[in-house]
Amino acid sequence: MSESSSIHSAKLVSLARSLSGLGLDAANGGPINPPDHEPPPPESGIDLGPGLFFSDGKRKVDYILCYKYKKRQSSKPRLSITSNGSIPIPILGRWETEAESGEAGAPAGEVEEPRLSEEEKALMREEFEAGLLEAGLQIERDKEVCTLHNVSHFLFASQGISSLLARGVYDSAFPLHDVIVFNLCFTLISDVRQLLHEEWANYGVMHKYQPVDLIRKYFGEQIGLYFAWLGVYTQLLIPPSVLGIIVFLYGIFTVDANVPSEETCDDNLNITMCPLCDGVCDYWRLSTVCSLARASYLFDNGATVLFAIFMSLWAACFLEHWKRRQMCLKHAWDLTSLEDEESCLLTFVCTCVVCVQIFVTFSAVFGVAVYRICMLSVWSMNPDPEAKASVRMTVTTTGIILNMLVVLVLEEVYGAIAVWLTELELPKTKEEFEERLIFKSFFLKSMNAFAPIFYVAFFKGRFAGRPGDYVYVFGDYRMEECAPPGCLIELCIQLSMIMLGKQLIQNNVFEVLIPYKRAAENNEENEEEKRPKQQFDKDFTLEPFEGVSPEYMEMIIQYGFVSLFVASFPLAPAFALLNNVIEIRLDAAKFVTEIRRPDAVRCKDIGTIWHIMMIFHVINALCLSSQAFVISFTSEFVPRMVFQYMYSVNGTMNGFTEHSLSYFNISNFPAGTAPTTTLFTGVSVCRYKDYRDPPWEPDAYTFSKQYWSVLAAKLAFVIFFQNFAMFLSMLVAWMIPDVPRSLREQLKKENMMLMEFLLNQDQEARVKSHCPPPQQPRSRGKARCSTLPARQRAPGPEEPSAKPSHSTSFTKLGDRIPPSPSELKRNTAV
Repeated sequence: MSESSSIHSAKLVSLARSLSGLGLDAANGGPINPPDHEPPPPESGIDLGPGLFFSDGKRKVDYILCYKYKKRQSSKPRLSITSNGSIPIPILGRWETEAESGEAGAPAGEVEEPRLSEEEKALMREEFEAGLLEAGLQIERDKEVCTLHNVSHFLFASQGISSLLARGVYDSAFPLHDVIVFNLCFTLISDVRQLLHEEWANYGVMHKYQPVDLIRKYFGEQIGLYFAWLGVYTQLLIPPSVLGIIVFLYGIFTVDANVPSEETCDDNLNITMCPLCDGVCDYWRLSTVCSLARASYLFDNGATVLFAIFMSLWAACFLEHWKRRQMCLKHAWDLTSLEDEESCLLTFVCTCVVCVQIFVTFSAVFGVAVYRICMLSVWSMNPDPEAKASVRMTVTTTGIILNMLVVLVLEEVYGAIAVWLTELELPKTKEEFEERLIFKSFFLKSMNAFAPIFYVAFFKGRFAGRPGDYVYVFGDYRMEECAPPGCLIELCIQLSMIMLGKQLIQNNVFEVLIPYKRAAENNEENEEEKRPKQQFDKDFTLEPFEGVSPEYMEMIIQYGFVSLFVASFPLAPAFALLNNVIEIRLDAAKFVTEIRRPDAVRCKDIGTIWHIMMIFHVINALCLSSQAFVISFTSEFVPRMVFQYMYSVNGTMNGFTEHSLSYFNISNFPAGTAPTTTLFTGVSVCRYKDYRDPPWEPDAYTFSKQYWSVLAAKLAFVIFFQNFAMFLSMLVAWMIPDVPRSLREQLKKENMMLMEFLLNQDQEARVKSHCPPPQQPRSRGKARCSTLPARQRAPGPEEPSAKPSHSTSFTKLGDRIPPSPSELKRNTAV
């Protein structure tokens, strides 16, 4: 054994033109590179580079197996493998068929096996490749490189290539990318990847629809369905984005006419508010939060309720529209014959670990709250009056930025923990692994992303107490309270910062800068090598494909932001739309140029029973409750309506600010909680945001009648909003069928044609079985046919003894059925 080692791979090409000429790949059921895909003529001036074709220059390389090996002095000739993927393949001495192996992958949590020596790895490779040769696959090796072409998914069974990859026998396995020719003559190549690069994976075609059929042809149905779903989701974000901008503009144009914000900004009212913290905090004027009150109205106005109802209907319409689109794609891509896989949602093996993650999440939220409380006390000691005036906004902004950073860090940690927990469960198939992984990822990541927002929306300020009787945690930390305009503006800022942070930092940094950096490093390494860079070398340096689950998870979290809390931030759909327009082209460029070409996988839809669609239905169900509670308990909509129609003298909003503030006698401050130094003189009472009886009433500081009236109105609004929005959502789901009428008519037509064809075949078979063969001598007169069934008639001397089959496969007869008007070149199994 010499000490030199190198990366090798094996090329697989089609064995028989007659089989692969069908244009189908048994590995995924989708089209493959045409077997007669010839390289461009020399006069075209296009140089595809070495490594894209076999040595004969005709058979195109599609699949690569890479491994490191140490050269032996008396080694056997290295092999290159080719396969049309339509025949069984012997795997490690055992024949497996599609029925036996299915589309199963190696168990994600495979038990660790003893490390293999280089000799053992070489023997396993030889045995594996010899079985491939025995199955009829062709192999070709260069002096330095060994590549594979068009390997069927049988190679990826538990005992197949996935197991060999896990044990280090092979380093990587991936289909070979087509070359991209930066030349105006690329049409001579008829390259799908080139078309995708020009018409899909660049920002100059943002205004165009995605070529989903080309995506499916090159990457397979699984990735094609993802980009089709992402396109539908992005397209349907346009109406809520436009309406959200209108709601925001309505707030801008009517903010000057909003009485509560004008009263807040009025210095003549001279409303003195109670301190924000104990001891070091001073009294403050309500007019200092004028800008906060005006900003809150931009998102908390009368149009917000109508927008929330619209978003509830939009969520229902989105799912129904996708179901219709998915049915059309399943029919067009011939996925209707795939059967649903039964699956159940298994409980976690490591429940204690999940409980620890929940504790960590809430601890992080609580830690940020403690940070705000402490910083509020520290910055309030600043003698500068301007610094004191902006202390609340400064603390809120820094707390939100800190919260965003914590969310981003914990999301990466939770993603790794979700993978680890899923591997511990030892799922049997790749589909089961993806299903369990995406559920755990959604549970952990959504809890991490939504916990800070839920805290601000439903908990902050609800248990703070009142002046003289505040609620403390750990003895010294006073619970936070909302500003007089309410917590909605803080919720809005929190939501916008987390959305922008996740989309800008995670998407742009993690998905753009990191792959570019790695690509630059690989280019520097390749420049040092003397050997010409071949296509499989280029593909080997690309990032491996990690599945579409992370892509779905990113969009699911975004969908949660858009649907659950849109009542507090009407611009969320516009932010999501802007991100997705960039995300589509970003992902397209990533799939085409930055990652290895993934194996094409056929799938019936975007998820199984407990997969993605279940998560969307759960989010839609929570959407109604979340929006109802945000409008009722976080915004000021219900208190304003109660005041205007129950307590206002003239039926207007005049006096609402005074009505919503309670009184506190500063002599009732406990020892050590009153301001030690103050710039205010003559203060005997201060105001705070609540509905409580004043200190001169017999039941001082108890909840007033207005409090119970407002609480009853809030609960009534929650019940009304939930039921009304649920009724409209169910009405929309009932009015929009899952299958479009045109597709139903097409399916009915194809069923009728199929039944007619089968009846004709059955009739012909009966006639042939009852009449004598044509070569037998005919008797005089009319030909006589037996009226007895074939089973009761003894076969003639020249008749076959076996009964002819009256049933047949529709896929085999598809070419003989006349095509439908809309599909002249395609037949679909029904």
